Amino acid sequence: MGFRTGWQPMSGHIRLPRDLRQSVCGLHAADVQRWETENPPRIDYTCEDCYTLLPEAQRPDDAHHPAGDATLIDTLRRIVADRQHAKIDGVIVDMWSAAVTVLIWDQLRDDKRQRLLTLPSHELILRCVAIYTRLTHNGGDT
Repeated sequence: MGFRTGWQPMSGHIRLPRDLRQSVCGLHAADVQRWETENPPRIDYTCEDCYTLLPEAQRPDDAHHPAGDATLIDTLRRIVADRQHAKIDGVIVDMWSAAVTVLIWDQLRDDKRQRLLTLPSHELILRCVAIYTRLTHNGGDT
């Protein structure tokens, strides 16, 4: 009887040019075991997502929304309408994440919206995605 050890080669991640606490593929610096140090990064040693998203990560932001800026939701609605990802405050936001955020946002009371608006844009999106995931996961079990 054999078993898998779960060992996988440790691939390098590329630092996000605008946020050195994050890798291009989205992993937080605390979760990265090894950074790719070659320039240009070597594809055979680099996380595939980091490598393929690198050109997108280096492009300029499409929008800036400081915490408290309600126009973030308008930008997310535009992403959904245009069916095209965008880069907001140094983070690439895909169409699904934008759609889920707008869906949850539209269902929230105003006091909950105001609490969410105190967060940076990427954290607001992650919070809405977490709410959606929790709702759909629990809804599928019943």
